[in-house]
Amino acid sequence: MKFAYLIEPPFNHIDSEGRVTGCDVELARHVVKELGLGNFVPIETEFAALLPGLAAGRWRMTTGLFATGERRVHARFTRPIWALPDGLLVRRDAPEQIAGYRAIAADDRTVLAVVRDQFQHRSAKTFGIPDTRIRIFETYRDAAGAVRDGVADAYASVGRAHDGFLGWHADWRLENRPIAAAEKPPAFGSFALSLSDAALCDAVDAVLAGYLGSDAHRRMAARYGFSDAEIDLVVGAMP
Repeated sequence: MKFAYLIEPPFNHIDSEGRVTGCDVELARHVVKELGLGNFVPIETEFAALLPGLAAGRWRMTTGLFATGERRVHARFTRPIWALPDGLLVRRDAPEQIAGYRAIAADDRTVLAVVRDQFQHRSAKTFGIPDTRIRIFETYRDAAGAVRDGVADAYASVGRAHDGFLGWHADWRLENRPIAAAEKPPAFGSFALSLSDAALCDAVDAVLAGYLGSDAHRRMAARYGFSDAEIDLVVGAMP
């Protein structure tokens, strides 16, 4: 069972023993085991390749993605597996006014980094940040490096991803500034599967329905920094 992932802790990363792990990886491992789908084979890729790889059959399921209407044209999505707000990765000495999409849009000197095809790129444009002040990168590390090196003033992504990255790179002297829920509420992410994989999607949903919110799930998610309140958001979204 091939599972596509990105290096983006705490969702997916490689531990000190060389094992691929993270909250999305461990949840997918649980699903694959419960369904008896054979060996779990994680495959590292870039964000922009996740959905094309599904269509081409290079893997059968991907790490969690925001299930936008545009993406639903190209892939089938499971029930939500997490619900998280965005955040801005900035240098620790960055001006306090770099605090959200609207603030960046209002300041014609502020440059925003995004990863190609991630939902935050669309959010930036929706809030009026012009293309001339958006820098596009292929990986999380490249976008974070642009902020560290002064190429960009902030990097918009899922706030939890920023927290996970900072846990591994405290020496980069960066910080996460959460986007206020009043500006952009937390969004739900789901595993993605091929449009032709309806039966597998139903089977995955059945396993998730019995596992999400359980004591075992909460213990697993807590290892990667997720609170009970964050888990409750996902459980509350289930039909």
